[in-house]
Amino acid sequence: MIKEFKEFIAKGNVMDMAVGIIIGAAFTAIVTSLVSDLINPIIGLITGGTDFTSKYVVLSGTAPEGASLEAAREAGANVFAYGAFFSAVINFLIIAFVVFLLVKAVNRIKDSAAGAKVEEEEAPAGPTSEELLVQIRDELRARPSV
Repeated sequence: MIKEFKEFIAKGNVMDMAVGIIIGAAFTAIVTSLVSDLINPIIGLITGGTDFTSKYVVLSGTAPEGASLEAAREAGANVFAYGAFFSAVINFLIIAFVVFLLVKAVNRIKDSAAGAKVEEEEAPAGPTSEELLVQIRDELRARPSV
């Protein structure tokens, strides 16, 4: 088992995974900023400045009239926070779309780089083994027999 673990680490899988996690964390900060600082204000303009995160219904307990979601929870009320869920769904869809665009761009770059490598590898094409055998046969036929 220790030998297998050493092979796993030596293959670079752990390093690839670590780099992916670090890049993912940095990317999360960028996407979160994009959503909260750029896209949500635009959505707020479209919806008339409505903040869905504070929308809730009190299921049990009491909450002051017009209190924020946090204040209602602190007052001990059992709340159905549909606005926070709605906002989370919208944020998820926006983030998923941004990630989709990013993956699509990366795949396009990777495909164009792979296409260039394929073209470079195809350039030095030599004779096939069948062509070489035909040449040998023809030369043997052309020799005078002994």
